[in-house]
Amino acid sequence: MKRIIYYYQTLCGLDDILNIEDTVVTHIHLSSIHFGQNSNKSPYINLNDSPPDSSCFNSMWTDIAKAKKKGINIVLMVGGAGGAFTDLFNNFDVYYELLKKTIEDHPDISGIDLDVEEPVTLDNIKMLINKIRTDFGDSFSISMAPVSYALKNDGSGMGGFSYKELFNSTEGKYIDYFNGQFYGDFTAESYNAVIANGYPAGKIVMGMVSGDFNTRETYQNALDQVAEISKNTVMGGVFVWEYFDSPPEKENHLKWAEDMHIALNIKLFKQCIIL
Repeated sequence: MKRIIYYYQTLCGLDDILNIEDTVVTHIHLSSIHFGQNSNKSPYINLNDSPPDSSCFNSMWTDIAKAKKKGINIVLMVGGAGGAFTDLFNNFDVYYELLKKTIEDHPDISGIDLDVEEPVTLDNIKMLINKIRTDFGDSFSISMAPVSYALKNDGSGMGGFSYKELFNSTEGKYIDYFNGQFYGDFTAESYNAVIANGYPAGKIVMGMVSGDFNTRETYQNALDQVAEISKNTVMGGVFVWEYFDSPPEKENHLKWAEDMHIALNIKLFKQCIIL
């Protein structure tokens, strides 16, 4: 599947996607879930800085429901730079129940994205994956978001465990795709190095961060890299962090997805160049 994924954290509204009849966007990864304790020591789950059911998210959940009706997969991201997994595993029974309830209360969510950027044990990650699989079934997608070097090599990533070891385990078979953070190395060479390291191309989504592509030249080069890979490989897709400031036109958030759709489909890309 050629996934075209937006991470969505800065909640600027999804009108650019919702106001067209058909969309090439396949996934929205709603970001991001964190855990902690209130001043009275009671546990909380937050979407960014507020509880998921806070009224500040009412319009966001309305947009998410509309996107789901358009056939877009809605995936809930946990972790990232703000952390989540240390708290989660330190009090797993309590915080996992909050996560489970959040997903159950929002049936438009059809998957989870585990972005581990803090030290954890591989056994805890396996336990979490098994728990998600048991509670939500095989139709509920599980993805992860390692940095690219953790896929190009077999050593530890930011989470302190080996993704190759995880991938080769029983739990690894439950991971539908990896959103590789190719930040600073969004190149065909880097992507192909991941595939050469034994990962199926269909499971590797090539990810960019918006700030790396804020000129016409750098953005065109990104499209060229995707098109180059797509000549001989059916990629798992592409993602951008994030929707709010996705290149090349910040006032037209959908343009990135439309351009990447063309680059992923090499025949369309050639036609675009000719035109």
